[in-house]
Amino acid sequence: MNDRPILICYDGSDNARRGIEVAADLLGPHRAIVLDVAPYLTGAESVAVTASPLAAAEVEQLNAADATERAKEGADLARAAGFEAEPRSELGEPTWESILDVADEFDAAVIVFGSRGLTGVRERFKGSLSHDVAEHSGRPVLIAPPPGKRR
Repeated sequence: MNDRPILICYDGSDNARRGIEVAADLLGPHRAIVLDVAPYLTGAESVAVTASPLAAAEVEQLNAADATERAKEGADLARAAGFEAEPRSELGEPTWESILDVADEFDAAVIVFGSRGLTGVRERFKGSLSHDVAEHSGRPVLIAPPPGKRR
């Protein structure tokens, strides 16, 4: 693999942790950017702050702070797995587009995800960020399945 960094998408979930583990096993020690993308406002937050624009800005700042903390946590886990990792957080919607923007910024060699393992109707209803990224990206995408899936 070349010296371009890998981009690890991290949201704090067990599946995201698994993505780090699988990437370490497959890619070995490498420079990594660990990214968490948070929305400006969630749907519930949008409804809650309609009365006050000031409240919207405050909630956006809280979401940014939360994304920064998750990215730092993910970078710590990636370092423990052998990566030379740095955290990165973003606010953006749609999430897949923000991920691709960061991948372009760093010219990432590969984008890494841990999958929830949803299929069929559940995947269509809940959506699949990893599939959205893979569909729109010109870069390789590594999607680590959850433990216990058929090999």
